[in-house]
Amino acid sequence: MFLEIPNVMIVVLNLTVIPICHVVPSWLLTRKEGDMFRPESYLFRERKWEMGGQLYERCLAIRLWKDLLPDGAPWLGGFAKKSLAGRDLEYISRFRMETCRGELAHHIQIPCVLVALLWNPWPLAAIVITGYAFISNVPCILVQRHTRHRLSRLISNLRGDLNQGGA
Repeated sequence: MFLEIPNVMIVVLNLTVIPICHVVPSWLLTRKEGDMFRPESYLFRERKWEMGGQLYERCLAIRLWKDLLPDGAPWLGGFAKKSLAGRDLEYISRFRMETCRGELAHHIQIPCVLVALLWNPWPLAAIVITGYAFISNVPCILVQRHTRHRLSRLISNLRGDLNQGGA
């Protein structure tokens, strides 16, 4: 603990600041232009070790638990990503871009939540808060990446169909 404050104040700060650390970055990112969230940019592009998203399915069984995570974007006026609402190329491309927005929000939330280490007692609270920051965000990041890989394959298939004269 870097700041010496009463226990009641620690509780109040935690109950106030930690939720703000989840909501504010997400809310701000829902207001940003979509062209800043490019799937081919460094942070979001596919890595070889991800094997086109198969890593998440084979090693993490992501399809078994991904539906248990909430989609907070609609709560903040953002794009719903819980399920596909269309199959046209424009919608799928937008959905893929929105997975970048969601992933970035969760990347930002981790260090934001860790700010709470400034007023919480060490070492137990530091372990709990650090664990919480990662447990509440890393699964969401993994789901965004997995979904983006699947959507990329779907986009490739749709473009292939269009190039072959399909509808």
